Amino acid sequence: MKALVERVRSQDQRALARAISFVENDHPDKLSMLSDFAKTGHRAHYIGITGSPGAGKSSLVDRIITAVRQAGKTIAVIAVDPTSPFSGGALLGDRFRMHKHFSDPDVFIRSMATRGSLGGLARSTKDAVRVCNAYGFDYVLVETVGVGQSELDIMKVADTTAVVLTPNSGDVLQIFKAGIMEIADLFVINKADLPGVQKLKTQLSEFMHIVHHEHWVPPILETISTENKGIDELLHKVEQHHRFLQQTEAGRNKQTRQLTFEIYDIIREQIWLDVKKFIEADDEKQNTLKAGKNPYTIAKEWLRDWKRERG
Repeated sequence: MKALVERVRSQDQRALARAISFVENDHPDKLSMLSDFAKTGHRAHYIGITGSPGAGKSSLVDRIITAVRQAGKTIAVIAVDPTSPFSGGALLGDRFRMHKHFSDPDVFIRSMATRGSLGGLARSTKDAVRVCNAYGFDYVLVETVGVGQSELDIMKVADTTAVVLTPNSGDVLQIFKAGIMEIADLFVINKADLPGVQKLKTQLSEFMHIVHHEHWVPPILETISTENKGIDELLHKVEQHHRFLQQTEAGRNKQTRQLTFEIYDIIREQIWLDVKKFIEADDEKQNTLKAGKNPYTIAKEWLRDWKRERG
């Protein structure tokens, strides 16, 4: 494991892919490996791209990769896809997107299956982002699965979150209902060559008056990813927001909240794995399940038993 960590830090992409597989598959030494990676002094800029299916997120990400590379920067992309009901893997897969960047050694693209997670991200996405950070990328971009009202987990990962919308799609009301208005740092109206752009901008502006934005008011940007229009302005606003995070108290408070979320998630996952192992190793408890008793009573009893065993 130590050798793998060093290979990732020395920018070996095969080691990077293997390390991400370890975190996806809950390798027994996962926490130790991630702890070593967390000691790195490097800090990439984490960018989240979220929005409804069909908004053009993948084509937008493709253009962002091109612009980042033209600026001489490196980038990793974690593309979170739905889970295949047959293989359990990513349903879309990275081979169907951003194919022209695969030969670039300064670009890393990885698809991750949600595996049943309902927050728009795979459970191990945050860990994969940490591994990419340790590798030394300038940017780590996370594209969510795009399931409408379940995209809020991105706020626990990304420094800058861009919500992608399209004209005349009715998305703005849905994202307001879902609370995504509150996590957006940027709004991107993609496919801005379609009619209805001004109406959507007006709706967004009106809804933003309802949502409290004390220090940073999310800009509303227009892009046409198929024509590479608006991408430079998008990256400019991303960098502007990054400086805001680094130089203001509000930005530092956001990073503290994200760290708190991450610590809670790590604790929650380890407790869950420990409890699950405790239950599955007990034949009597397995027989209790077959008896079909009250689930609330069973949960209370098993949690009590687990706590007693742990002292």
